[in-house]
Amino acid sequence: MSYTLVIGNKALSSWSLRPWLLMKAFDIPFAEVKVRFRQPDTREQILAHSPGGLVPVLKDGKQTIWDSLAIAEYLAETHPEKHLWPEDKLARAHARCITAEMHSGFSNLRTIWPMDAITKNSGLIMPQAVQKDLARIFDIWDETISQYGGDGPYLFGQFTIADAFFAPVMYRIRPFGPINIPHPSNSYYEALLNHPAMKEWEVGALEEKEEGWYD
Repeated sequence: MSYTLVIGNKALSSWSLRPWLLMKAFDIPFAEVKVRFRQPDTREQILAHSPGGLVPVLKDGKQTIWDSLAIAEYLAETHPEKHLWPEDKLARAHARCITAEMHSGFSNLRTIWPMDAITKNSGLIMPQAVQKDLARIFDIWDETISQYGGDGPYLFGQFTIADAFFAPVMYRIRPFGPINIPHPSNSYYEALLNHPAMKEWEVGALEEKEEGWYD
């Protein structure tokens, strides 16, 4: 089995971060192909890999999967021994609900506070629309941690697909902060930012910046 994951700029591509982080966290090897955004041929390059014209894209032999949630489900089915979803049935159902909500919702946060894995604490005022989205996200984190978190640092104790899908939120909050995040959401925020794979992603983003990807 040989995977190829096609992603965009690491500082900017929230959708790319999710499967990349998931595969790194669960030690699923893959070859990385990067497409630079905001170039005249960006769409052409992506279309060479993805019929949908978007990244990320996972290639497994002749199989192509071009949606981040579909990629996560494919990996969970292909590697059941790794338990990418929680093992408990009720916890797994909850994980799927909050992952789907994150995948399809929070349009104000996405639009007003774009992901930026490089910038830290610019101190901008938080718009009310962003406050509303973040309040719901913090409620999700607090409820999930209280019910399923146990002794672990992540939403379900151990890292799961749900954590990978909320990971871009950290790179939406940090650039525009600092903000007051309630406990236990703040502990989760810090734990996910300090995950080794997140640190590796940030190194990659800084390397791209040095290479002139954001000029």
